[in-house]
Amino acid sequence: MATPILEVKDLTKFFPLQSQGIFSRVKGENKAVNGISFTLNAGETLGLVGESGCGKSTAGRTILKLYEPTSGSITFEGEDISKYSPAKMKPLRTKMQMIFQDPYSSLNPRQTIGSIISASYEIQKINPDGGVKRAVQELMERVGLNPEHYNRYPHEFSGGQRQRIGIARALALKPKFIVCDEPVSALDVSIQAQVINLLDDLRDDFGLSYLFIAHDLSVVQHISDRVAVMYLGKIMELAATADLYKSPHHPYTKALLSAIPIPDPIMERQREQIILSGDLPNPVNPPTGCVFNTRCWKAQDKCRTTEPVLMQIGASQVACHFPD
Repeated sequence: MATPILEVKDLTKFFPLQSQGIFSRVKGENKAVNGISFTLNAGETLGLVGESGCGKSTAGRTILKLYEPTSGSITFEGEDISKYSPAKMKPLRTKMQMIFQDPYSSLNPRQTIGSIISASYEIQKINPDGGVKRAVQELMERVGLNPEHYNRYPHEFSGGQRQRIGIARALALKPKFIVCDEPVSALDVSIQAQVINLLDDLRDDFGLSYLFIAHDLSVVQHISDRVAVMYLGKIMELAATADLYKSPHHPYTKALLSAIPIPDPIMERQREQIILSGDLPNPVNPPTGCVFNTRCWKAQDKCRTTEPVLMQIGASQVACHFPD
């Protein structure tokens, strides 16, 4: 049986909303992540998908304690880290890293590539065998960069190369778990496949576990072992990738999958495409009952009053009163 490296239980992250003016006060909460639970096994990639604003990136940052969780537990390698202070988290940063979405803003333009990648060694006071420069150049070569470009600045690299720099920085301390926050969404389609294949190879070579956040379901299908579908701060469905794409149970999952284009004009015209009405509700005041009931074509009275919990249906976990 696979060993969980990460266990997340009932995790929430609410952001207080302050009123404007001299006497500002809290007037509400943005319920960005509202009670999610899942496990991640060693060497596994869990895809986290959903439309923009559903709380995917907030969930990833909260799991890494870049945001302090409002409630719930985060257990990493059997250790509950949800209440850890920044000082207590520092040694764990060697095992938990992040690849950021934007390869332009995530790199300091005033630092050379060598300085950016080697910063992790300085912060953690680690002196790798053969010296820092040699270790950085080996990392650069491993991710497909020219080691001779050690002293170049970020503006001298393309978007795909900058994301490779971000990947090298995340790998520097030999972590076990990496949150990939939409790592290819800002890249050209031709470059996306190269970066995805690189992440796949690195996972196998270094024994990494990924939480892969994305809104492109075709990318997630390629790299993930399991997929969690998120909507308005909650997980709607969680299943093995093959099961989820072959036979989705939740109406929201079906709607997302129906939006993936098929490179065959005849099949594209013939298939059923589900168009959701309305916009994503406000996370400050989410709907009662099932959060998807305002846009769901199967919604009934029970959906508007009773919140569904994740239940096992075959090989999938589904939060729906009337699943397919």
